[in-house]
Amino acid sequence: MRDDQQILTKASLNKAIDAINLVEASLKEVKPFNANKIYTPKEREPYDALCDRFIRAVEISLKYFRSYEKLMYGEISETLRDLLNRMGKLEIISSITLWMQMRDVRNRIVHDYLPEEIKDMYDEIMDAFGKELLRLKTKLLKLSSNDE
Repeated sequence: MRDDQQILTKASLNKAIDAINLVEASLKEVKPFNANKIYTPKEREPYDALCDRFIRAVEISLKYFRSYEKLMYGEISETLRDLLNRMGKLEIISSITLWMQMRDVRNRIVHDYLPEEIKDMYDEIMDAFGKELLRLKTKLLKLSSNDE
């Protein structure tokens, strides 16, 4: 059973790294959002791609956390906060609060907001949230190399 969980966890880790790589590619290309500008649909595409990639990276990372938790502890937390607390204790994430905010952005992105609020979300993704995902990628790459 442990061997099966190791295989699942390794596959999940690789998916998380791949998803974060896509966020990283978007972060390198996207420019700061101007709330006063009326963007054409074509001009909005890089921001939409960044948001989609960000949401996917967060969700895939959370799936990895659940798999890693099961491998390490033999059980899965009942709440997201408990899962994030464990990942914090293992020093995989830097802040439980930040990850709760990152997860919340997923819900905010799908609703219509004023341009200033949209700008704030993009700014968060391009700054603190993006940095956290890149930090996580570094951590995951180290875990991946330890498995080999």
